[in-house]
Amino acid sequence: MKKLESAEQFNEMRVSGKHIFMFSADWCPDCRVIEPVLPEIEAKYNDYNFIYVDRDQFIDLCIELDIFGIPSFIGFKDGQELGRFVSKERKTQEEIENFIETLEK
Repeated sequence: MKKLESAEQFNEMRVSGKHIFMFSADWCPDCRVIEPVLPEIEAKYNDYNFIYVDRDQFIDLCIELDIFGIPSFIGFKDGQELGRFVSKERKTQEEIENFIETLEK
């Protein structure tokens, strides 16, 4: 999973193509639980670019997007938000995949 490097990069990515931004942090235990399944999810939904957003590094972006719990996911396609799976709850592989399945329905 690519890591977001700047707020400018986020703005460029969200307006062009299909992206799922995963908001996370190194210290987050619920984020570490899903880490082993993320490569499988990325491979299954390879029409999306998956981008890791470090909550601590991009706290202003999180505030702007109302991301107050991690791990959280937001899907974008060509500038339009397709959906969000935002909460402070632990997430399972099945829940993440179900979220992705709903993005373009």
